[in-house]
Amino acid sequence: MSVPLPRYVGLDLGGTNIKWSVVERSGPDGWHTLDRGQVPTDRAGEDEGIVAQLSALAIKVRDGVADGPVLTCGVAVPGLYVPETGVVAFLTNVPGDWSATPTGEPIERATGLPTALINDARAFGLGELRFGAGKDVGSFVGLTLGTGIGGVVALDNQVLLGYNGQAGELGHQTIEPDGPWCGCGNRGCMESFCRADQVAAECGTADPREAIERARAGDQRCIDGLARIGRYLGIGLSNAVTVLTPERIILGGGWSSAGDLITEAIRLEMDKRVLIDSGDRVGIVIAELGTWAGAIGAAVHGAEQAARRGLIELPPEAEVHA
Repeated sequence: MSVPLPRYVGLDLGGTNIKWSVVERSGPDGWHTLDRGQVPTDRAGEDEGIVAQLSALAIKVRDGVADGPVLTCGVAVPGLYVPETGVVAFLTNVPGDWSATPTGEPIERATGLPTALINDARAFGLGELRFGAGKDVGSFVGLTLGTGIGGVVALDNQVLLGYNGQAGELGHQTIEPDGPWCGCGNRGCMESFCRADQVAAECGTADPREAIERARAGDQRCIDGLARIGRYLGIGLSNAVTVLTPERIILGGGWSSAGDLITEAIRLEMDKRVLIDSGDRVGIVIAELGTWAGAIGAAVHGAEQAARRGLIELPPEAEVHA
């Protein structure tokens, strides 16, 4: 009789919904998603109320797992946090103050599960690395295209976190020193040119989704506007490719469905700017996990961080790369 494999829970906090996932790792077969779902974020709850909601959801998901023990919990957050303490320092688009909100420790205390936080863009990258469009490569640069521009870097089959969990913030590299103001307080960030409201402004539409639909229907202003956005993305990604030489670029997030409407412009810009390595050998693909990447990546992060701390043992995973 086979022994049920351990399970790992992931939560992805958003301003509208909290997504959750349950995953397992079965040695040579790698990672698998067993279940997933979402609930509305309690927008009346402020920060402490939302932490309580996260704790209650983690308990519900844990108790709903029929087979196998649940060992860990990972939580993706849309902002800044302190890895050592699990305190959130800043969040975007989520009600509450979040200037110094204990988050990891209250969830760990409530659930009895080792809990680790991760930025939502890095969780997206980890999900794609273990399950999705990055599974067959050891290195990639990823962008999440939405209200803002999130970033992630994976090298040697690991997502880079940096000492404070914020490595890979590609959206806040300067691509035009005297460019428009960015929400971070600087000028000329890639995000200031490429965030969702700029896409709409360039295309004369209410939102990026409308811009994409109209471009696919032949609207020249929308086609040209998305190409200009792609050019700015291409400038920033050229910098990343020059420094990091990844095997692939992965685009995810709300308006990555633009696909070739932006990737052709990205490729043209990279062909002009990437001189150290051949830019045309770097694949540009759309993420595979859709809106679930963050919750899946958070579950993996919780498990891998607990293993690094010596709290659990993970089944060995087959090597994907030489």
